[in-house]
Amino acid sequence: MNEHTKNYNNSDDDTIVAVITPPGEGGIAALRIAGKHSLSFLKRHFQPIKKDRKKKPEPFLLRFGKFVDIDNTFIDEVMAVYMPHGKSYTGVEQIEIFCHGGRQVVMRIQEAIIASGARMAEPGEFSKLAFLSGNIDLAKAESIAEIIAANTTSSYNSAREHLAGAYSEHVSMLRESLIDIIAEVEASIDYPEDEIDPKEKLKLLSDLEEIIAQVKELRDSYKGGKIIREGYTIAIAGRPNAGKSSLFNLLLKQNRALVTPTAGTTRDYLSESIELGGYKVNIIDTAGLRKTAGMIEKEGQKSAQSIINKADLVLWMFDLSQKNWKSYLYKDIDKYGKSNNILVGNKLDKSEQVDINIDIDYIAISCKTKKSVSDLKKEILKRIEITMPDLTSGLIVTSARHKQKLNGALNKLKEALKLMQTNETPELTAFELRLAINEIDEITGKVYNEDILGKIFSKFCIGK
Repeated sequence: MNEHTKNYNNSDDDTIVAVITPPGEGGIAALRIAGKHSLSFLKRHFQPIKKDRKKKPEPFLLRFGKFVDIDNTFIDEVMAVYMPHGKSYTGVEQIEIFCHGGRQVVMRIQEAIIASGARMAEPGEFSKLAFLSGNIDLAKAESIAEIIAANTTSSYNSAREHLAGAYSEHVSMLRESLIDIIAEVEASIDYPEDEIDPKEKLKLLSDLEEIIAQVKELRDSYKGGKIIREGYTIAIAGRPNAGKSSLFNLLLKQNRALVTPTAGTTRDYLSESIELGGYKVNIIDTAGLRKTAGMIEKEGQKSAQSIINKADLVLWMFDLSQKNWKSYLYKDIDKYGKSNNILVGNKLDKSEQVDINIDIDYIAISCKTKKSVSDLKKEILKRIEITMPDLTSGLIVTSARHKQKLNGALNKLKEALKLMQTNETPELTAFELRLAINEIDEITGKVYNEDILGKIFSKFCIGK
């Protein structure tokens, strides 16, 4: 049980209800009721089949019966299960009802429960109850939202590992290691006559440096974690009529961008997301960059340059069918190039031959015949995977909040190390170490306030 549960008392008389399956029509829908009066709502609205009516509700036994309105009007045939206090997901008394998945059915069941005195659950309130009851820590609560929102293989794998607990366990291990160091430091405060042995001090310094390295590694994993959460951004850039929109459509596998022989057709950017190799990839088709352009096209070019600067990867396209494409390419790289780019020569089908003597690496493709487009995709995936940490370890930060807390802890740990190295008073070292622990505790929720919980759970959907 988490430390924060010591002060938690479920004295709230509210009983909450919400639909926990997606909106729309389906074979089955489910509703959840949670609160210390949940069982009374089940008895009021659920009528089991005759042979079970005299039996008391048995925990975790799924029973078949009728669900009736407040005036005893039949609504639907349902299955219902009762979960007692302390043995449910929320940690409080809980009921789950499974009915037919029609919108009217679900709405009428929910309205009947509310009419009997329950209230609609707020976004994330079921998970918040689970956290406050000590069933899950805050990091696991956030992973529930992540696993529900996961729409790529990588985001699912990352969320799954967080939910499994490897991340929380690692954070807790770092905390325990810091507590051991604080105990040694504070012992010298309580018993100043027993100074820390020089060998013991060297070990403490070594242990602290190791913790700092692990916290830094965890914080730095957010670079890959952000890509998992928000996607890897690729900008398709180049001169007008190089085939940017054609490549955009090819990668999307749909005709999203307008393609014409007229230069300067794309005057504003287009953006779409795809899954590539299990990763979310945000592809942006930018306006062609050239000197001679009208006012509207110039605004598009300003936007394109901004997108190029911020992108994780730039596919710089050029036209292999132009006689002077090499001189254009050198000029463009000098003016617009960035280190993280892939040079893509298009219109291979119109070019007599590929110049292999050029001193710049590029991939030659044909958007028309799709020649070598698969090679380009492989290179893109290679670039993405270079930036990614090991997803199977579960030790990857996908939350900006966690990154902020780890960064705060890292600063405090570095200050504590500096104080120990310069033989400052142990009280100051212990103070900095405790501040570092507080930062770490806000990740798992051992330390929290209502504002933190409000921000986290307000992002959840109703029913989570």
